[in-house]
Amino acid sequence: MKSIVKHMAPYKGWVLGVFLLLIVQAWCDLSLPAYTSDIIDTGIQNSGVEHVIPQAVLTGEKELASLFMTEEEAEDWNSIFEEDGGISRRITRTEAELDALDEKLQMPLLLNYQLSAMTEDNLRSMISERAGAAGALLSNMSLEQIGALLGVELEPFERKQEDANGNVTTAVCVDVRPVLQKMEETGKMSAQDLLAMRDTVEKTTDTMGSSLLRSMGVAYAASCEEAAGIDLHQKQNHYLLMEGLKMVGLTLLMGIVTVIISFMASRVGAGVGRDLRGKVFKKVVGFSSAEMDQFSTASLITRCTNDVQQIQMVSVLFLRMVAYAPIMGIGGIVKVVQTGAGMTWVIALAVITALSYVMILMVIARPKFQLMQKLVDKVNLVSREILTGLSVIRAFGREQHEEKRFDEANKNLTRTMLFTNRVMTFMMPGMMLLMYVLSVGIVWVAAHRIDEGAMQVGAMTAFLTYAIQIVMSFLMLTMMSIMLPRAAVAAGRIDEILETKDTILDDGQPEKVSVSGGTLTFSHVNFKYPGGEENALEDIDFTAEPGKTTAIIGSTGCGKTTLVNLIPRLYDVTEGSILLDGVDIRKLPQKKLRDAIGFVPQKAVLFSGTIGDNLRFGKRDASEEELDRAAGIAQAAEFIDEKEERYESTIAQGGSNISGGQKQRLSIARALAKDAKVYVFDDSFSALDLKTDAALRKALEENMKDSTVILVAQRISTVLHAQQILVLDEGRIVGKGTHEELLKNCEVYEQIARSQLSAKELGIQEEKEGAKHE
Repeated sequence: MKSIVKHMAPYKGWVLGVFLLLIVQAWCDLSLPAYTSDIIDTGIQNSGVEHVIPQAVLTGEKELASLFMTEEEAEDWNSIFEEDGGISRRITRTEAELDALDEKLQMPLLLNYQLSAMTEDNLRSMISERAGAAGALLSNMSLEQIGALLGVELEPFERKQEDANGNVTTAVCVDVRPVLQKMEETGKMSAQDLLAMRDTVEKTTDTMGSSLLRSMGVAYAASCEEAAGIDLHQKQNHYLLMEGLKMVGLTLLMGIVTVIISFMASRVGAGVGRDLRGKVFKKVVGFSSAEMDQFSTASLITRCTNDVQQIQMVSVLFLRMVAYAPIMGIGGIVKVVQTGAGMTWVIALAVITALSYVMILMVIARPKFQLMQKLVDKVNLVSREILTGLSVIRAFGREQHEEKRFDEANKNLTRTMLFTNRVMTFMMPGMMLLMYVLSVGIVWVAAHRIDEGAMQVGAMTAFLTYAIQIVMSFLMLTMMSIMLPRAAVAAGRIDEILETKDTILDDGQPEKVSVSGGTLTFSHVNFKYPGGEENALEDIDFTAEPGKTTAIIGSTGCGKTTLVNLIPRLYDVTEGSILLDGVDIRKLPQKKLRDAIGFVPQKAVLFSGTIGDNLRFGKRDASEEELDRAAGIAQAAEFIDEKEERYESTIAQGGSNISGGQKQRLSIARALAKDAKVYVFDDSFSALDLKTDAALRKALEENMKDSTVILVAQRISTVLHAQQILVLDEGRIVGKGTHEELLKNCEVYEQIARSQLSAKELGIQEEKEGAKHE
């Protein structure tokens, strides 16, 4: 994961912006369940009444409500109201202040509410306890007579009540607060007695849940507000409307933020993909042949396309899901704790189970994800070989064999992908099962707590929603865990390219000289391929001068191509040095060195475009006259002129729409158009007929008098007239001189010459030939 994140470092501003917006999105998402809970508990069950302290209360009721309050509580109670014609209206306070007053005054108001509707039996029992000897007399009196005796008016009323078994009965109730108030005034009860009564009730309510107590307190506030003339139905509708509008506003905000996040995440992902492709391409283009040997072409293509695409996709999903999941998970846990539901252990158990489940699946699947990218490389390699060598495959009738080879690579990849997919198919059902079990468990536990009065239905709904959000956040991580291992492998493969150390580097203090002559000197050069045990070239020592052609000939595999690859520093010498105009080429900047060299590789390579584009490859500002000159020397002018569009004629990828000889001539013309000081032709005349070969060599000799020409060839006829011929055998120079000199003193050259030309053509007398054989 670290290797993926580091590629997003250039976009840290965007990433920070995404994180901040994700916090906003999570805040909106986590706020909605609380509003849902408020709508259920406050809006529906409590008719829109939010606090135990009523919004308005009759002045008489306000005075009775202070009956069971301490002096401090009574002072607070009276301070929050102002009189308005027999109605006391609540002074505007902050929500925090009202919540604190709710907590402080809940118990006396709750006791006040209970005594406002005491049953007749409970009233007679309480009076008997306080009346002493007169208790028997009072027990036979009617409520009207008791009220008259105490000097208060008792008005009985009926109220439906529900017993422990759920049966609804009708009981005769009476408001006994005037009685208690009168008893306090007459001295039959003191303030301490009233507070003692409150303590007794408080001990009883300790067995009741806090949620039930608050509901009873809110019910008292609702009755007060209704008595004071407040339309509870209208208040409820207003509350539900406002809460609904807040939810709509949050949803719209969340939608807008989500769109912005998606745009920013996509922008970052696209940028990461673009940068990686650019870095990989730039790195690969800068590779020497030594680095190129470490990676197959198919693997490099896969890493630059498929692997980068994996990282780009995961970068987007990382910002959209992986970063969002922990914010949601942590925020959900905080919200769960704030609900006070006492069921946090259920969430903890679900989270531990989910993590364990995901880790087990990842341990099983990760090795296969690592193998998968290598198998993709293999499929690309086989496909590329078959498509590029299709004509050879058909010529040798190997279609069935190649089909089997591709089928084997394809099946290996398919088996691996099926294995990982099968493992990952257990992930989603497992997480969904966990979520459903969690939901059932929460409802089951919450139902008991609601029954005990310790929890409200809205709180259960909110808790359930938060629990699902927490599990869903882990579910998002689970979904990402399917892609992350493969993306991590892809990132590692890309880093393998980017972290590969270049072996061909410019010198820290390069020589600031211009290449003016073109004299090329090999000074006792040894070369060994990276990882090789023996030298491929040993003690190569010669000088190639301007105006002269130095030809290199030898048997296949003797090191000719290896030698000329050292000149443009496709490889660096192991020992010795190569000098250009007396300066070690390792001291020259690579660009300056290669600008001075016109290189024609052994295999002619053309690029898609036009003939002109290819000829201007080394010199973008070459004029048409310069192209005509180069094409004329390379013997390519004839077939170019035959085309209607001449230099604007299209060249297909790899030059597949022209012949092999034409490709070689265009490759030679491309090098000549560069107007270099040193020209290197690596067996570049092999596809030319003898007539064209001779004409080309003659044109080179006439037009390249100021340049050094290095010519690698297999044919004696090609090197016959070179001023200097080097004969290579097993990486060593075994002969050096002109054609005539080498025929006399170099046996290897003589053998090569005799294998291609007759003794008469070579000018060797038959007698000498016979004498040698004897």
